[in-house]
Amino acid sequence: MQKNVGRADAIIRYLLAALVAVLIFTHVLTGTLAVVLGILAAVLVFTGLIGWCGLYSIFGIRTCPKKS
Repeated sequence: MQKNVGRADAIIRYLLAALVAVLIFTHVLTGTLAVVLGILAAVLVFTGLIGWCGLYSIFGIRTCPKKS
C-alpha cells in the first residue's frame, strides 16, 4: 500500500474533521446527518493518519511527492 495522501491534504482532512466534530458537539448537526458526517470525519482522520486513501487509488490521484 503506497502512500497517496500528502501533508497538506492530510491537514485539510484534519481541519474538516475538527469542524464536523465542533458542529456535532455544539448541536448544530444532529440526528442522522450528524452520524453520517461523524463517520465521514473519522474516515478522514484515519486516511490522513495512514497516508492512504482508497478513492484516490481508484482514480489515480496522488497528493504526496513521489520518491526518487
